[in-house]
This record gives sequence, C-alpha cells and structure tokens, in this order.
Amino acid sequence: MPRDVEPSINQRDFIFSAIQQGLRVDGRSPLQARKTTIRFGNSLGWVECSIGETRVVAQISATVTRPYFDRPFEGIIVIHTEFSPMASSAYETGRPSEEEITMARILEKTIRRSEALDREALCILAGQKVSVPHRETNTKIVRGQQVWTLRLTIQFLADEGNLLDCACMAAMAALRHFRKPEVEVVGDEATMFSPEERAPVPLALHHQPLCVSFVSLGPRNTPVMDPSRLEEQLAHGKMTISLNAQKEICVLQKAGGVALPADEVLHAVNVAVSRVRDMSDLLNRSLEEDSRTRVIEVR
Repeated sequence: MPRDVEPSINQRDFIFSAIQQGLRVDGRSPLQARKTTIRFGNSLGWVECSIGETRVVAQISATVTRPYFDRPFEGIIVIHTEFSPMASSAYETGRPSEEEITMARILEKTIRRSEALDREALCILAGQKVSVPHRETNTKIVRGQQVWTLRLTIQFLADEGNLLDCACMAAMAALRHFRKPEVEVVGDEATMFSPEERAPVPLALHHQPLCVSFVSLGPRNTPVMDPSRLEEQLAHGKMTISLNAQKEICVLQKAGGVALPADEVLHAVNVAVSRVRDMSDLLNRSLEEDSRTRVIEVR
C-alpha cells in the first residue's frame, strides 16, 4: 500500500522476529484474520464493512439507459472507487498510485469479469428508450430498448491494512442488499412500479466471489493473511486470491515480490477457501438479520 510514513528499523526487526515465532504485533497468528463487521444503511444497497480498523462503504444506484451496441441484451455495471486523504494521508485526490490502480482492477475482475452478476437479468426491452410518467401514480411506462445500469461506488474511509478484502466484501454485500423497482413487460411496453406500489426485487447473482489477501514477511517469507497497514509496508510480496464458496478461483493475483513455491500457493488457496466460507456465512447472517429488522419496522 502507499507509504506515508516509513516503518523504522526497530519496528521492522521486532515484527520480523515475532513472525518467526508465529506471533504478530496485534496478537494474531500468521493465518488469523481480524474481526469483520457489516452494517447496512437505511437505503437499500448502502453497506459499511470493517475488517479491524479498516473501513469501506459501498453504495449502489440504478438507472434505466440504453445498452451497449455490441451487447443489446445485457445490463451494465460500472464500478467506481474513491480514494481520498480521509482514508490515509498517503492518498492524493486525482492522482491514483499504482497500488490504487491495481486494487481497482482486481475488484473489476472479481465482480464484473467473473460474471458474479447476471447482466442479462438487467435487460428490460429491446428498442429505443422512452419514459412517460403516469398521471395518477408514481408508475412509469417505458417503451423501447432499455436496460438497468448499476453504479457501484466504493469509498475508502480508513486504511489500516487489507483494503481490498474489505472493499470486495462491502461490494458483494451491497449487491445482495440492493433492490431494483419491479418492472412488468407487456408487448413493447414496460411498466415500472414504485416501491409503494410493489416491493422491489433483488438482483440475480450467479455466485459470490470474495478476496483473501496474503503478504510474505520476515527472512523466511512467512505467509500472513489479512495484513495490517504496517505489515503491508514491510512485506516482501503480496498475493490476492478471489474465489467463491464453491471453491472456484476467479482471480489469483501476484504482482512482483518474492517467488513462491507451488505448494505454498496451494496452501494459501486452501486457507482462502476456509476464510471465504466464514465470510460468506457472516454475510448471509447479516443479511437475514437486516431483513428481519426491516420487516418489523414496516409492520
């Protein structure tokens, strides 16, 4: 990650000495993750995720637009990441670093290119887009070619290490939490209903990929999962594995750093499988709890 304050030699020696004994500064073992929490906002599709002191907010908005010319039957998803000095003084507005660009690309590959979202389910009609508000209700009658365009905005609030895993978790939680207006298609007309008229419907997802990051620390290049900010600064290399609960690897990214034997990579994959299973269970429980709370509030 970007370096705003370089670690001292004493910090480096202490951390390397501890990691050789299977210990970390915050008391965790090398392959132990920090506590993960998920908080949902009042609006559907707003999620705040925390891993330790690292905090990320993901939010989704939806509009009806024309599809891409070469993909007339698919909806569109746009992923926008916002790094700011609010997360760390290392970030500069309008001047993304190489690490920030790499992180945005991994999120793009993990969420959009892995086809986590069923984009064909976002298609409404084929033709030209026209929107006509109904006089008596909030319903809109739309004619012509149209698809849903989703904008997923990821804002980084605090960087205490492992921003990528936290951002991916927040993004997938937002996609599962979001609801789009129900649309009824008759012939070449589509009727869009307001939330007061009909309950919004969830997005169709093919699978739920999540990121698990490792760094290599110390003279023995010990693999460390869920690194803190200081550990990322002292790392000899970083590897991120994106996979789902079905053990399907979507992305395996290792840019530079020390070389890793094949058996260590396979061991990291096995650890990531267990981590993703735990994160998926946490996400499912959090969504169920939020759903029950909303039902009680409506009643």
